[in-house]
Amino acid sequence: MLRALIWDVDGTVAETERDGHRIAFNQAFEQLGLTWRWDVVHYGELLKVTGGRERLLLDMLTRADAPAEAWQRDQLAGDLHRRKNLAYARLIDEGGIAARPGVLRLVDECRAAGVALAVATTTSRSNVEALFASLWGPGWQGIFTTVVCAEDAPVKKPHPQAYLLALQRLGVAAGEALALEDSPNGLVAARAAGLACGVTKSVYFAHASFDGAAWVRDDLDAPPAMTLAALQATLAGSIEPSRHSSTPAA
Repeated sequence: MLRALIWDVDGTVAETERDGHRIAFNQAFEQLGLTWRWDVVHYGELLKVTGGRERLLLDMLTRADAPAEAWQRDQLAGDLHRRKNLAYARLIDEGGIAARPGVLRLVDECRAAGVALAVATTTSRSNVEALFASLWGPGWQGIFTTVVCAEDAPVKKPHPQAYLLALQRLGVAAGEALALEDSPNGLVAARAAGLACGVTKSVYFAHASFDGAAWVRDDLDAPPAMTLAALQATLAGSIEPSRHSSTPAA
């Protein structure tokens, strides 16, 4: 019996990376007078690392004009990340990012059937609030039973901390829930938490390998559409939980 559906956000609920976060990062660079710019290809390479702040720190290691000291890079990354989140919220307010196909429909189906909806993401809470308010209106928090963000689970995917915390807050066992992801790191995190996981490939991971996924498809509306009944069937025939389950860091 499927009791809960746990959503990743960036790339899963909406194609936010290329047309949202990347642009917002570039705006943050410009605000601080930095000449750095992340093009579509380079940002795709940085997505191998989970977390915007972590991507900034990784990128700085390749730049001769980045601060020399680690504490200086850390401070700059924090400033840039805060500015990026504000710029991202402005982009969302302009209505430039829509839900991926089938997302709104499947959320409605789950709500009607009493299946709990949750979020397990490594993005900041402010980013989730901006996107979800745009997609579902100011009452979006009444739709999702629990929302686990970077502030709640600082150990980023592929670590399962976010999913384990979501399951704990939901009060359901891993075998009673299903995760939806778009990236290999997200899939690994979900499987390590013991969850069956379906994948809708996002732009940046269209050609990635998703070994261990319950299913992989272009989007939730691709024929045949992924319905609540199909999710129930997925859970009934799900693969065995990962042998590499772990517990969240203290």
